[in-house]
Amino acid sequence: MRLPLFLILCLTILLSSCSEYQEVLRKDDMSKKYVYADSLYRIGKYKKGLKMMEQLVPAYRGKPQGEKLMYMYANTYYNLEDYYLAGYQFERFTQAYPMSDSIETASFKSAKSFYQLSPRYSLDQKDTYKGLEKLQEFINEYPNSEKRAEANTLVAELRTKLEKKEFEVAKQYLRVEDYKAAIEAFDNFITDNPGSIYRKDAFFGRFVSAYKLAINSIPVLVQERLRDAKGHYNNFIKYYKDSDVAPQALEYYQDIESKLIPLETEPTI
Repeated sequence: MRLPLFLILCLTILLSSCSEYQEVLRKDDMSKKYVYADSLYRIGKYKKGLKMMEQLVPAYRGKPQGEKLMYMYANTYYNLEDYYLAGYQFERFTQAYPMSDSIETASFKSAKSFYQLSPRYSLDQKDTYKGLEKLQEFINEYPNSEKRAEANTLVAELRTKLEKKEFEVAKQYLRVEDYKAAIEAFDNFITDNPGSIYRKDAFFGRFVSAYKLAINSIPVLVQERLRDAKGHYNNFIKYYKDSDVAPQALEYYQDIESKLIPLETEPTI
């Protein structure tokens, strides 16, 4: 079967290109490697370019071309979505070239790399805290940056993720019927996260936890704990009387009142 001429030409160019790339990669001509790596970077051939840059970066450290090369090196990792190494290399770039015209972009991409590394809320959040730290440093350092709005959005996303993790921990205590721990966890959440999207649910969760603690207590503790639960209901309804969970909260509250009436009207001996 004869191949079309166009396909033959494409294969010839491809093989020639691969052969040239391997030849440049093998040889010790750093200036030629630099030009070739730069051309690969410009056309988005990041994986190929990275192999050459790994050889070039040590050779050009401290030289005039080093600044451009180190930025390309870090940005290559970023474009390949290797955010761990991208963040590390951008950090190195900002330390090595604090007066660079690319310093602001490098600082932002370093911070965003850690944002990209942030895992889902249920996992360890070390990288989330690192991302928050780096993004806040960027915002403080470049308050007039065009990237400030995006940085603030990323900060809000990471904070919401941390809030969700904390909120889910409190919910888990409620699910496993450790009501005391749930009340404390919801309490801490409300104090620590005044603007959270989970605030309403935290107020409701604290009330439900207090209610269930009361009705599952030994008789001598029931009255006091029902009163505590009533107090948590009042706090909830103060802010969220028109919320979607208000009717359910009212049912629990009415049960509290029905249980308190005979307890508070019992004659003292």
